[in-house]
Amino acid sequence: MNLTENDLINSIHNHLNLPKRRSAAIVESLLDIIRDTIESGEDILISGLGKFCVRDKHERMGRNPATGEDKMIRKRRVVTFMCSRRLRDEINKEG
Repeated sequence: MNLTENDLINSIHNHLNLPKRRSAAIVESLLDIIRDTIESGEDILISGLGKFCVRDKHERMGRNPATGEDKMIRKRRVVTFMCSRRLRDEINKEG
């Protein structure tokens, strides 16, 4: 299942009985905060959900799997997600 921005807006609208415009403003504001924080290189910890981590990847040699050609992969930043222990336990709960 994909969870879109519109799905989040509708969920807030239905759960909190807020007008759709207000729900949209809340979702957009939250996403802006998350986006700005990640762009600045800071990690984001959301208790009960997990942590979004910004990591630096160094330049390295790679290989094009289609052609077998060696290619230098430039250094870059990536975002990883590590779920919280509580979420991991819920996902793996039996029965």
